[in-house]
Amino acid sequence: RWQIVTESALEVGPALFFSLLIITLSFLPVFTLQAQEGKLFTPLALTKTYAMAMAAALAITLVPVLMGYFIRGKIVDEKHNPINRIFVALYQPVIKQVLNYPKSVLFFTVLLAMSAIYPIQKTGSEFMPPLDEGDLMYMPTTYAGVSVGKARQILQQTDKIIKTIPEVKTVFGKIGRAQTATDPAPLTMIETVIQFKDKSQWRPGITSKDIQDELNQKINFPGLTNAFVMPIKTRIDMLATGIKTPVGIKVAGPELKVIEGIGQQLETILQDVPGTRSVYSERVVGGRYIKVDIDRAKAARYGLNIQDLQTTVQTAIGGVDVTQTVEGLERYPVNVRYLQKYRDSLTQLRLLPILTSSQQYITLSDVARVYVDEGAAVIKSENARLNGWTY
Repeated sequence: RWQIVTESALEVGPALFFSLLIITLSFLPVFTLQAQEGKLFTPLALTKTYAMAMAAALAITLVPVLMGYFIRGKIVDEKHNPINRIFVALYQPVIKQVLNYPKSVLFFTVLLAMSAIYPIQKTGSEFMPPLDEGDLMYMPTTYAGVSVGKARQILQQTDKIIKTIPEVKTVFGKIGRAQTATDPAPLTMIETVIQFKDKSQWRPGITSKDIQDELNQKINFPGLTNAFVMPIKTRIDMLATGIKTPVGIKVAGPELKVIEGIGQQLETILQDVPGTRSVYSERVVGGRYIKVDIDRAKAARYGLNIQDLQTTVQTAIGGVDVTQTVEGLERYPVNVRYLQKYRDSLTQLRLLPILTSSQQYITLSDVARVYVDEGAAVIKSENARLNGWTY
């Protein structure tokens, strides 16, 4: 019995091995894909290649041994299987004709391959061409240093303008980020999802590109750079590269000021490139921060130390959670801080009242220098090098 199994394995083993090997090699072109398609299909190709390669190895090592242990008893001849007889009846005439006229078969094969030259020339070079997903995402960018109130105002105004388009069904905008590290969206980036009505309700002759052009003309705010993208594709691009527009440039270097200068030069150059709708280079050092430099000598005169002043500033401006309110299964912190009139401007911050240990009221400017300083709004790095991105 083992002799028969050995002869059978020697007969079908090479054919089985090379068939699996051909399937394995057929996935090699996938590894040449770049950008979005490379990120999507490379894991699939790796999984398939490893599985087929392992199957090919097992076909000539483990499978013959298992055949000897598990194939027992009387084995019915394949001629008695009705399904096999049907396939053999269909296959034999074809293979006989192919072997009888080999030159003709090769000629028609070459002719068939050459017939694909013309369609290939008309096919685009992009593996995954852009698709119309039906909805649209409006992702403008503002300059760094925009306040929360101004950002809220811009979001409300852009949503109202977008809703005036007859083809728009719903508009939902978001600015800033949630309380999670998985969405590091700065306050300068707006995300507005635009849902369209059914195309039967659109104006005659209007396309998605026409709507984008109309929105780009209507939404014209100083310091706001428009970008209209597809929701799903943009999410994939941002996960893969961080760039939210179809084309972007990353500038890396050791100094943020130099990176910002190069980005501003790119804005000027790329504005004149055909097909460019908008260009925005991140202001990597465009952030504004209120700094409080405590004068230790002045603070000591009033019996105050650094920790007392820092705690007062933190509590008055940022607030402190004093308790929680429980509403059903939800818990909300209760935050206490000074009234907004004491912290809505640099002048008011300088006049922030502080109570000393001698029960004397002084202002923050009596013991500290309060001023606005510029710095990095967001620090990005790749491969241990500082980055600035141009959208």
